Amino acid sequence: MDFADAKRVDRPTAIRILDDVLKAMIAKKFGTADNFDIVINFKKGDLQILRVRKIVEDDSEDIWDPDKISLSEAQKIEADFGIGEEVTEEVRLESFNRRAVLIAKQTLMQRIKDLDRETLHKKYSQLVGQLITAEVYQVLRREVVLRDEDKCELTLPSEEQMPDDSFKKGQSIRAVISRVDLAKNNVKIVLSRSSNLFLEKLMEAEIPEILEGVVTIKQVARRPGKRAKVAVYSHDDRIDAVAVCVGMKGARIHGIINSIGGGHGKSEQIDIIHYTDNRELYIRRVFSPAKVRSIEQYEDRIVLHLDPDQIALAVGARGQNIHLASQLLGVPVDIAREADEQAGVHQLRVLEQDMGSEIIQQLHHAGLSTVEDILGLAKSDLKARTQMEMSTIDRLYENCSQVLDASPEVQAE
Repeated sequence: MDFADAKRVDRPTAIRILDDVLKAMIAKKFGTADNFDIVINFKKGDLQILRVRKIVEDDSEDIWDPDKISLSEAQKIEADFGIGEEVTEEVRLESFNRRAVLIAKQTLMQRIKDLDRETLHKKYSQLVGQLITAEVYQVLRREVVLRDEDKCELTLPSEEQMPDDSFKKGQSIRAVISRVDLAKNNVKIVLSRSSNLFLEKLMEAEIPEILEGVVTIKQVARRPGKRAKVAVYSHDDRIDAVAVCVGMKGARIHGIINSIGGGHGKSEQIDIIHYTDNRELYIRRVFSPAKVRSIEQYEDRIVLHLDPDQIALAVGARGQNIHLASQLLGVPVDIAREADEQAGVHQLRVLEQDMGSEIIQQLHHAGLSTVEDILGLAKSDLKARTQMEMSTIDRLYENCSQVLDASPEVQAE
């Protein structure tokens, strides 16, 4: 009884399972359980097994039926019993052999565990995508184990955490239920704080207009812990979608940023953008405050034409702005060569002072003429295009980031 109470199984269901298990044990010993009544008192923890048989003549053909008892046997129980009456006897658990009782106990525990697992899986599968608050229970190397208000264990893997997340036992954190897995007959409820959905649900929780459906989040792009871009749309012309998301003096957006940071003082910059079906206008808004001179749109890419002093602003620190913009727009974004040629020459001259002319020559042969070109390429792709060692590529990327960070436009950003 205590075992069932500790699980997420209601008492009627636990009684039904116990009844089934006991009847299987009874049937194995007596051949049937049809003429047995099982009385369970959950509150007192009492259990009775009652065997009911009908009295027949000693020479009756039915005397060997499991639900029949001879008159002479019945009168040993009570002298005034007669033909046709029913005899009810209590069968004590001690009358079953130890092995039968042990098997019944193990079967009961397994049935309760199976039902508990099914109940847990069904409940949390319906909650996937929901924002929850849970308490840190245990901090492990590869994951954090939490408990929610129902004392269910939840898992926050390291890959679903923010880069600067740091947790202590007893700390309350917010996360979104990412998925529910069945692993080794156990339910694993996986949380996420690094997904786009986490940011969406935080905004929904903090901004009533989104919850009510007046404002819709159309698209989200994130570099968790660094920067995010969110495109929003208002279904009411009287309501400014960006304004309601930012809030008075930035109160709403700062509350969201604080929730993302988990109170550690780390912040993720969030850009809120007006969404529009006008593709060209949307592209310009995505790259604002950089001023785009003109735009070329193709099925598989977008090419921006920018004045040289706008390039660093459009690319952003460590290429974050152009990377997130590409996510929102759904295609890679390139910067036209004639716009960045002058800036690129200067950038590579700065790089050459530390990296040497041979490295710069390899970059030219690979078709990379700006810092933005380099940072926009995966390290593995750069290694495939050149003869550089990975250690050299790491140093190159660090220097490229420093060149961009030193740009006045990036610093102002």
